[in-house]
Amino acid sequence: MADEVLTHNRTLESIDKSNADCDEDMRRAASNVATDAGLIGRGHVELTEEDNKRIRQKTDKVILSILVWVYFLQILDKSVLGYGSIFGLQKDTGLKGNQYSLVGSIAPIAQLAWQPFSSILIVKVPHRILMPCLVLGWGIAQTAMAGCKNYSSLLVTRFFLGLFEAGCLPLFSVITNQWYRRAEQPIRVAAWYSTNGLATIVAAALSYGLGHIPSETLKSWQIIFLFVGLVTIVSAPFVYWKLDNSITTARFFTPHEKLQAVERLRANQTGIGSRVFELSHLYEILLEPKTYLWISMSLLLNVGASVTNTFGPLILSGLNYNKYITSLLNMPFGLLQFILILLSSYLAQHYRLKSPILLALVLPVIAGLAILFALPRSHSNTAPLLVGYYLLAFLFGSNPLIVSWIVGNTAGTTKKSVMMSLYNAGSAAGNIIGPLLFNSKDAPSYHPGLRAVLGIFVALAGVILLQVGVLVVLNKRQGNRRVKNGKKRNIRDVSMENEYVGIEAEGEGVGEHSFDLTDGMNDEFVYIY
Repeated sequence: MADEVLTHNRTLESIDKSNADCDEDMRRAASNVATDAGLIGRGHVELTEEDNKRIRQKTDKVILSILVWVYFLQILDKSVLGYGSIFGLQKDTGLKGNQYSLVGSIAPIAQLAWQPFSSILIVKVPHRILMPCLVLGWGIAQTAMAGCKNYSSLLVTRFFLGLFEAGCLPLFSVITNQWYRRAEQPIRVAAWYSTNGLATIVAAALSYGLGHIPSETLKSWQIIFLFVGLVTIVSAPFVYWKLDNSITTARFFTPHEKLQAVERLRANQTGIGSRVFELSHLYEILLEPKTYLWISMSLLLNVGASVTNTFGPLILSGLNYNKYITSLLNMPFGLLQFILILLSSYLAQHYRLKSPILLALVLPVIAGLAILFALPRSHSNTAPLLVGYYLLAFLFGSNPLIVSWIVGNTAGTTKKSVMMSLYNAGSAAGNIIGPLLFNSKDAPSYHPGLRAVLGIFVALAGVILLQVGVLVVLNKRQGNRRVKNGKKRNIRDVSMENEYVGIEAEGEGVGEHSFDLTDGMNDEFVYIY
């Protein structure tokens, strides 16, 4: 065993010496990840809880920090459109009727169209190259929005913003899955997804501050767009400098730590990355009922999310405050998002369950929508209307739970990337449908749109319950397959333990195919609820 480990170490040391340019990154990523996974698969590597904590902390310091910052930028760039509307965007660019809604919908339309390519790029292109390219692309698009003078130019820039953002959520989900144990994933997904709330707070504060800048050349909304776009552009080189493609090429690990980092993910049974796009994974996804339920969750949930992103500031403006106070009223909403995302994911990690918490998050959203629908827009109803609006923040706790639920129940690099691209396609479709449910002629109450979204969230609760039933059936099928293959029926899912437990504790030979099979192919895979 010692000789084997030394051999692995020498192999990994030679991998580390790379590097300099993008061509080298492409060459290394194309061959090393799958090869190293195969090498590790020949035997278990000793790993203590102290080792586990040290490796996790190193990963958090580099990988998680990048994910948090970049996702924050993505949400910030996406959300400032709503604040632009408060500061005269529609009037200055001559938008009429549903044109503002279409400007809000064009970015997710681009995301929806680009998803098939995203799933391939996430597998084939090294993440160290892909992520900074995406950041640079949407930063340029956001900056260009400051120069828009009419409806058509806004459509073009928002289209490219959506196109470059299309790979963000699936890429981040795959990265999280490839670097962390299943028990650690909910709170890590929450860490970067909770920047939804932080970006809302920062966007409100920036809009308030930048909106007060006197300028004869630039409108307030142009200053806002220009500022956030330039911050994104200058972040792209930083991302390339710090990000690593995979565990096996991580510059912040020693050679032996790379072996240990892979070993600690063995119990996930979901792999650590590959540059080969497997068509068999695609066929498997298309034949599984749970695929369509994940997509349905994404679609239904993000219809509501798009309402708060695009029309939140406009709904608040209907409460008859001036444009500066209206922008600031979104700050408590952002704080609620931030707290609820972290709290819900913490509870999911603590209790090792996601579906009951998802259902609990849907109920306040239904209540908030009912309040907004029932109460007239008058000064005397300001307080309850704000309460109803702020209750919608509970929906943002759902997305990170669904994301970690999906990646925790999906094995195989191609399968994960395609599944998360399909999830993002559902999200994009929801973001397209959401704004179209609201028409300016229905302002300020927007009753038809609120009625539709209310029904959608009731349907979402039903889909969550149905998915739980599907996963229960799949686990029973897995137990029957294990018995048929001469294994014990029930395998403890050690990947969900709060402290590291080696999968070898479950019996000799368990975990031998942790890195090379999909969940549908691997009879040792345990689905989580």
